[in-house]
Amino acid sequence: MKKVSVIGIDLAKNVFQVHGVDEAGKLVLRKQLKRGQMKRFFAQLPPRLIGMEACGSAHYWARTLEGYGHEVRLMAPSFVKPYVKSNKNDRNDAEAICEAVTRPNMRFVAIKTPKQQAVFHLHHGRRQLVKQRVAISNHLRGVLLEFGIALPPGDRALRSKLGEILEDGENGLPMLVRQLLAQLWEVFRQLEGQIDALTRALAQWHRENEVSQRLARIPGIGLQTATALAALLGERGADFRNGRQLAAYLGLVPRQASSGGKERFLGISKRGDAYLRSLLIHGARAVIRHVRRRLAAGQPGGNPWVEQLLERCHPNEAAVALANKLARTAWAVVAHQRAWQADWKGAAA
Repeated sequence: MKKVSVIGIDLAKNVFQVHGVDEAGKLVLRKQLKRGQMKRFFAQLPPRLIGMEACGSAHYWARTLEGYGHEVRLMAPSFVKPYVKSNKNDRNDAEAICEAVTRPNMRFVAIKTPKQQAVFHLHHGRRQLVKQRVAISNHLRGVLLEFGIALPPGDRALRSKLGEILEDGENGLPMLVRQLLAQLWEVFRQLEGQIDALTRALAQWHRENEVSQRLARIPGIGLQTATALAALLGERGADFRNGRQLAAYLGLVPRQASSGGKERFLGISKRGDAYLRSLLIHGARAVIRHVRRRLAAGQPGGNPWVEQLLERCHPNEAAVALANKLARTAWAVVAHQRAWQADWKGAAA
């Protein structure tokens, strides 16, 4: 066992495949471990370099194995796939992970702390509840439309008119449909209460986190975006070398299809965290809407950079460009531990 230099682990729910090589890259360990054997096996093993795919439970096992003194590196599954030889199975996957983790140009995923994961799961749980609320709302509208009752768009109209519709005995709704609508409406209200509870939990974490508070001062970044960015970047944003890397991680940079010395740029890559990317774009849309409203009223827009952007491109393109800038600004605020300033200029300027 002392000859093992690098280990690759194919994670699973109950059965884990381990592949180890020595310094020359020769196979010296190939073992299948049950879930209950994992901690005991690696606690007895001298510190080694361990590679894993960034999949379900990866951050938990990374923290656990680091506690035993091992150096753990997580990789995106798409970066490991090119190293899989022949057919796909647990043995070949573990071997590919073991080989990929030793590549000098491999990109690794930062290991998240339990607090970071908790905030992310608050966001994802809230997003799931919002999706369910939208589905219930659409179903309510669809049922009413089948009986000739059309409601205006928006939840406000649903709240104000559904009660009247259920109490109206002359609108032709069958009793079975009234009972169904009443039950669905109760589910809708319960979902709203649960969403509000999770929003309050995020707001409480935001009040206790200084990084999130600084991020929220940037125009275009609100409570949800600030808490998500603070959980991603941590105290210093050390997982990214600069703001451009963060923007690229969020998929806010163009895709390339360059060849033969000809540069060809396409739409944004849409890689990385789609949820956080959508939050930044929605925040950018809010800023652009505010600027356009002020310009239409004959007042200064308040953001010369956005005004110049709107003069030469479509508002949707401007929203993505501003979202890119918001990501880079957020990284600078966190990495340099300073408050956001509207008139700040870099040393190069």
